[in-house]
Amino acid sequence: MNILIVGCGKAGSVLAQTLCSEGHDVTVMDTDPEIVRTLVDHFDVQGICGNGLILKDLEEAGVENTNIIIAMTESDEINILCCLMARKSGARHSIARVRNPAYAEQLVFMREELGVSMMVNPEFQTANEIARMLRYPNALHVETFAKGRLELAELKVSEGGLLDGIQLMDITRKLKLHLLICAVKRDDDIFIPDGSCTLQAGDRIYITATHSELSKFYKQVGDLKNRFRSAVIVGGGRISFYLTNQLLELGMHVKIIEQNLERCEQLSEWFPKAKVICADGTDQDILLEEGIADADAFITLTGIDEENIILSLYGKTLGVDKVVTKINRLSLLPISDSVGLENVVSPKNTTAALILQYVRAKQNSESSNIITLYRLSDNRLEAVEFIVRNDPDYVGIPLRDLRVRPGFLIAGIIRGNKLVVPSGNDCLKVNDSVVVVTTNNKLSDLEDIFAL
Repeated sequence: MNILIVGCGKAGSVLAQTLCSEGHDVTVMDTDPEIVRTLVDHFDVQGICGNGLILKDLEEAGVENTNIIIAMTESDEINILCCLMARKSGARHSIARVRNPAYAEQLVFMREELGVSMMVNPEFQTANEIARMLRYPNALHVETFAKGRLELAELKVSEGGLLDGIQLMDITRKLKLHLLICAVKRDDDIFIPDGSCTLQAGDRIYITATHSELSKFYKQVGDLKNRFRSAVIVGGGRISFYLTNQLLELGMHVKIIEQNLERCEQLSEWFPKAKVICADGTDQDILLEEGIADADAFITLTGIDEENIILSLYGKTLGVDKVVTKINRLSLLPISDSVGLENVVSPKNTTAALILQYVRAKQNSESSNIITLYRLSDNRLEAVEFIVRNDPDYVGIPLRDLRVRPGFLIAGIIRGNKLVVPSGNDCLKVNDSVVVVTTNNKLSDLEDIFAL
């Protein structure tokens, strides 16, 4: 597909790299010639030094032949107007990064009347991701499919625990639960396991099941934690705004530590039930005074990655149950993992994954069968939800008679309100939701997983 990205700061650059790796024809546009030159030198993209609000620059970038334009500048208003101009000039679809909470209420109007196909709010989506982590205390990471009917949870195998040394083929028999371990990360290797795989301490495993089955699983493996009731957040920016709103709705006690007095006054006005402290969140005495050691969750959301990492490590030394770290620079993600920070969020990765989901769906615009897409484990693993439509060739055939290509696993089938943990006797039917976990990062159609 021909994709034009306008605004190539950190998020736009990550997106350009992601879409280029997917094989799309990507053109980048930015007012800074150095940014454009760097992207052209490092990736297989075309570059235009220009302004997305100037029609001549859009035409030079080939807007009339563009399948999707993605506006990623720092200004919400520029992004919206750029999408509007591009659509009027021939672009088929448009995506705008819009971060102001006030615009969220006008999403339907902007889509139907202005032609903005999709609005992405990185801070809101990141807050959602953190809130899911806190709803499920046992999991390192949780994603949901089929409107919450199926969950995918990332867990770590503890040394000497029930899962340490167990073969996957024995788990269902021993635990008597309907769940599926669909991927394993061991050291630097990630793979789709078979029944003979033996789990080891330190493995990160990805499990699909219903919420009730996961709860039973946690109870049986002896790793069930009580619901979180308190959280301390360092940093009062946009993510903190969205997250505080969600945590208060969950009935949690929330403390926000923020240095800027004006921002503290705003947060206090917006969230009278939260405790807002105007102080330096990197000050050890402040953290201890505000009871970080007694909090269920500690979330570091400052604008400096290194501060977030150091604060999170300090929180872990105090024994906080759940420590969540925001990291923007992708180069720091492997480092955070190596020092034991397990709950890491990256707004740039979250944004790229959402846009990639939309792009994959538009690649197959006739069937448009991708519903949900998540990228996991530093983007080395994907979980993709499809809807089976139009009675394809693989419908009605037992899975044991369909040869699934290496690197793919059908992790769950949702039929109506029922979850089917797939076995060889099960068949896919029209209108099923099918979740596929894969180490192949270019899956765009369910048919691609079968060697028909």
